[in-house]
Amino acid sequence: MKLYEELADWWPLVSAPAEYSEEASEYLRLFRSAASGPLKEVLELGSGGGNNASFLKKEFSLTLVEPSERMREVSRALNPECEHLPGDMRSVRLGRLFDAVFVHDAVMYMTTEADLRAALETVTIHLRPGGVALVAPDATRETFAPGEELGGGDEPLGPDGRSRSLRYLMWTLPPDPGETFNAVHFALLLRERDGSVRSVHDVHRDGLFPRATWLRLFAEVGLEARIEPRILEGTEYDTFIALKRR
Repeated sequence: MKLYEELADWWPLVSAPAEYSEEASEYLRLFRSAASGPLKEVLELGSGGGNNASFLKKEFSLTLVEPSERMREVSRALNPECEHLPGDMRSVRLGRLFDAVFVHDAVMYMTTEADLRAALETVTIHLRPGGVALVAPDATRETFAPGEELGGGDEPLGPDGRSRSLRYLMWTLPPDPGETFNAVHFALLLRERDGSVRSVHDVHRDGLFPRATWLRLFAEVGLEARIEPRILEGTEYDTFIALKRR
């Protein structure tokens, strides 16, 4: 996906770290409400540009796993004190246990039940007994809604009075009948410091599963899960909180 590879250094203009304060506070609240033991060492799978980590690192010692080297570079610049490791959430094995595992919207790229189950198995393998997992998809089948979103941002002006800017349209389409994923199209306009503008079209696939499938897969990998709502900017999302059986 272009956003995470050749366009990775534009990521802070697509998704600004400062916009994650409310969201990170919700995740911190949910972690603390579910934890039954120490909550210090936390693993994030699919950590991307590190926007949530930039807030959560104030409370936890974070290990960030992300498959894209370009995105890890973005996150290292924002979170130099955090450990950054390469890895796919379906297969990475660190040989370490954590008090908690966090998976944000990167879990949406699990487009089959096999992918999702593999990711959840990775979660349980890295949790200490009694540890807590928090998995926060953008949507389940029950909460999904197609639509459009506009966004973007501008870099601070440089010494020459110039900066880069980005604007995007994100178009979320409904899934085809019988599919476990839907397409998301990004139309991006990128203005360079010299004033030139180019356009990029990027297509993503997001997994889409009913709540019952999520809960069944959590149980299959040994996690006792429940659904808790998180409310961001007036919208309610499904969040999965799970404990590892001792």
